[in-house]
Amino acid sequence: MTVFKADWVLPVGAEPIRNGWVAIEDGRVAAVSGTPTSGVIDLGRAVILPALVNAHTHLELSYLRGVVPPSARFLDWIAAIMAARRRYANPEDPVILAAARAGIEEARASGTGLVGDISNTLVTVPLLREGAMAARVFYELLGFNVDDPAARARQARAKLNSHASAGDIRCALAPHAPYSVSPGLFRAIREDIDAHPGDISTVHLGESPEETSLLAHGTGPWRDLLTTLGVWTDRWKAPGVSAVEYLADLGFLDSRVLAVHGVQFQGSDLARLRALGTPVVACPRSNRYVGVGDPPLEAFYAMGVTVAFGTDSLASVQDLNLFSELARARQLASRVPARSLLESATRCGAAALGFGNEFGTIEVGKRAALIAVRIPAAGAVDVEEYLLSGIQPDAVMWLPKNPDTQ
Repeated sequence: MTVFKADWVLPVGAEPIRNGWVAIEDGRVAAVSGTPTSGVIDLGRAVILPALVNAHTHLELSYLRGVVPPSARFLDWIAAIMAARRRYANPEDPVILAAARAGIEEARASGTGLVGDISNTLVTVPLLREGAMAARVFYELLGFNVDDPAARARQARAKLNSHASAGDIRCALAPHAPYSVSPGLFRAIREDIDAHPGDISTVHLGESPEETSLLAHGTGPWRDLLTTLGVWTDRWKAPGVSAVEYLADLGFLDSRVLAVHGVQFQGSDLARLRALGTPVVACPRSNRYVGVGDPPLEAFYAMGVTVAFGTDSLASVQDLNLFSELARARQLASRVPARSLLESATRCGAAALGFGNEFGTIEVGKRAALIAVRIPAAGAVDVEEYLLSGIQPDAVMWLPKNPDTQ
């Protein structure tokens, strides 16, 4: 048994513990206490907390880091991304694989122990396993004009089944977004989810004004781009409702689907999501980078919606440090308690990805996926607020230091 003591222990599921300690045995939390004991490894001025959860990223796009500059208009950024991706036709190009590996290492170095990874190719599955990073991998499908949606979903499931989905790497089908997936394909993916009760899915939703315009009126830049790409079909009719209403009415949304972004969500959307139990994954730094604005974070919390955080991909964010995401969230949501933001980055994210029994809190019996963050040596510190200040990787240490021993 190894016992770590620190000035603070942040269990997340309970009150912070001053001068606390955590005992680890066989990779599990054996005890948590606020009473000092002998024979411990004293970390001193530090806080022990659960590993962070990055609930939305695209590791296979890591090779696009710095390639596409920030944009004031979402569709301009999309066009640039599409052009950049054409440079590498082979998804297993060494450049793509090396960048994804480096992204996994970067995420872990900054304290992330679980990710929700979007993949169009599944190339990241073996890389995540190799890097000992727990993950829910979402095999993302696109198809605005699909002749046989059920066949498309069956083919995708067959490919998914060729990748072992068990233990720390769990895979499922996911649609991309309302502007890139037909109603029939949404239904086919939902049928697949229902046929696999342990699966969790996700969808980009309410991200841009252009998405709102397409769904409301069937017009705007998204229709123009779909027409240019040769995939527009007059069979698709604008539902005349919000993105949340559209997918809720299709029967797609529930507690097993993560709604990512939500920049355009209104109060009625949030009330619907709360009623459905659908978590929202906020990626505020990426939202600003791609030109869609800021998510209404304070409204998310005020409406009682479950909130998790993601960095999105390195194509639209400077790093995969979830502490940096929390720092941006604090700027946007000054009235939200620090504890609530930290809970979103740990317990809520783990539960949303279906790993709540293993990750997200420090509790006896749970996996010892724990990190320690150094805190200033002088002066009084609100430790929860300090963790929202933009912690850098050099202040983060894994407990035990070798994550493979957990």
